Amino acid sequence: MRRKGISIIVIARELGVSKSTVSLWCRDIILSKEQIKKLESDKKDGVRKSQLLGAESNKNKRLKAIELANLLGREIVGVISKRELMLIATALYWGEGSKSLRTGVFLFVNSDPLMILVIKRFLNEVMKVSDTDIVCRVQINCIHEKRIGDVLNFWKNLLKLSQNQIKKPYYINTKSRKIYENYDNYYGVCRLRVCKGTNLKYKLLGLIKAISDEICRGSSVG
Repeated sequence: MRRKGISIIVIARELGVSKSTVSLWCRDIILSKEQIKKLESDKKDGVRKSQLLGAESNKNKRLKAIELANLLGREIVGVISKRELMLIATALYWGEGSKSLRTGVFLFVNSDPLMILVIKRFLNEVMKVSDTDIVCRVQINCIHEKRIGDVLNFWKNLLKLSQNQIKKPYYINTKSRKIYENYDNYYGVCRLRVCKGTNLKYKLLGLIKAISDEICRGSSVG
């Protein structure tokens, strides 16, 4: 078997003995250059095959873990109440909303469409803000200027706003040489603003302070 150019590993597996035993048996057998080249090629193919199988196995484990996590998340969260929506939106505004006391603008900024939808639902259902009082301005790199119509329509349809509520986009004039894989699926940063939203902003800041005070109660933070 060895003289035919069969590898030590294959011989050991076929005969049911250890690789070291086969290596000892075959130590005096000299292979041709062609046989050695073929064995090296087979070894590389075997390594590549093992890597692909390992990657596929890891991918399946990852997908299974994600699926289980999603099911667990749905079971834990259940139906979100208005109070829970208020707390979620307040936390989001704490991180991504305008909090400066120098302006009375209620402004939430993010590129995640789902996060923007959470804030809009909060405004509509909890704070009773009418859609007519909501405006949107998109901030996006100038490399997307040729598809800006699709970008603006995306936000208009997502938020169910009229055309005049989608304001003129703000372009970032930084040229990028990098080619992005998600170019056609990127819709920029949405700046969601509520007209005459000064009191609304103060309410959010009050909620943020209440949450902060409650979390920090009895601790050295703050």
